[in-house]
Amino acid sequence: MYSLVDIEGNGGGYGQECIIEIALFRFDGHKITNQFISLVNPEEPITPYVQRLTGITPGMVKQAPKFYEIAKFIMEITHGTTLVGHNVEYDYRMLRQSFKRLGFEYQIPVLDTLPLAKKLIPEAESYSLGNLVKSLRIPHVKVHRAEDDARATLELFRFLMRKDKSSEIIQRQYAKSNAKSYPNKVKELTQDLPSEIGILYFQKENGQLLHTCYAENMNRVAKKVLSYESKKWTTLQKECAQINYEKVGSTLVAQLILHTKGMYKPERLPFGLYQVEDSYVLRRVNLQKNDLPILRFVSLSQARKVLNFIGSLPDWKNPSDLKQFLDIKSQTGIWSLAGRTLGEKVFLILQKGKVKAYGFYELYSQISSKRSVDQLKIPIQNPEPEIENDLRLSLLRGAVEIFPLPEG
Repeated sequence: MYSLVDIEGNGGGYGQECIIEIALFRFDGHKITNQFISLVNPEEPITPYVQRLTGITPGMVKQAPKFYEIAKFIMEITHGTTLVGHNVEYDYRMLRQSFKRLGFEYQIPVLDTLPLAKKLIPEAESYSLGNLVKSLRIPHVKVHRAEDDARATLELFRFLMRKDKSSEIIQRQYAKSNAKSYPNKVKELTQDLPSEIGILYFQKENGQLLHTCYAENMNRVAKKVLSYESKKWTTLQKECAQINYEKVGSTLVAQLILHTKGMYKPERLPFGLYQVEDSYVLRRVNLQKNDLPILRFVSLSQARKVLNFIGSLPDWKNPSDLKQFLDIKSQTGIWSLAGRTLGEKVFLILQKGKVKAYGFYELYSQISSKRSVDQLKIPIQNPEPEIENDLRLSLLRGAVEIFPLPEG
């Protein structure tokens, strides 16, 4: 039994997309036995590109059911079936992350008509759904609409089943899609990781920690770690059974959390911004000397972006003025910055320029008294120079609010 699927998304970032239309056909290999077709209210904006591509507008989905209202129907139709789609990985990921937002793990065998078509129709000029069904004279009127795309995929699947007389290729493809091969292990471990800033925890099946790292894009970095060919990573790749993560929102928050957990690894900041007379100069930091740049950077491209930003601000035309502004040695107070998630903030307690503690809050009233700050704060000892450097970068970007330390 099969479930033919097509899903249209709202165009959000990877891992943040929401379903705006879904079509499912339960297919027994001969006929459709059940179906479900619906627009879906994503409760998020639909990008202009997607609106042009699909013709689906915010007005069309305003009164449509939300995903939690249709989840039961999806479960009923797909139960006990193999999910079939053209480039089905996208549709399966959309379903998995939508169910995960409801607190459910959605798992089902999958079969992709794209690689099947490449094997069974090697002479095709293009394997995009639209071009492929057109070459096979399969009706396909409303391109990039879930119902028509799913129907076209179903007819393509019928054709492939007829062409595969012995069913050997379909059986082999099914086994390949669901085998416990290493590529599928990587896919399974990373498919639900968001493409956001965060901390990754690579763990054994029993929870034992194998590796921790900060990532600007958790999904991409996890895949890279699991794909390294160096012997250094062999044990991790073999023993990793789960990857957990923690959203952090910024490099600074990641540094604070890792420092507190004793997992911080000093970050190389090889490039520096210097004052030479009345000019700014970018160059490599000389670690052998008492070489003190105004700011340090992880890459030359980051350094150039910051220098361009400084150049756009007339207040910092003179490097001496910027140095004075970024000198935090005498700063005492509470610094507030964006936190790990929307609506949350992180506060840092500074005493004479040194970070003594940090914590998270949502309402200013939570840091307005010494008692409430003491309840929320997480002490930090001997913070690394990189944390102070990140503080100065945040100050430069205007991302910091500064409050006096509460009394009593």
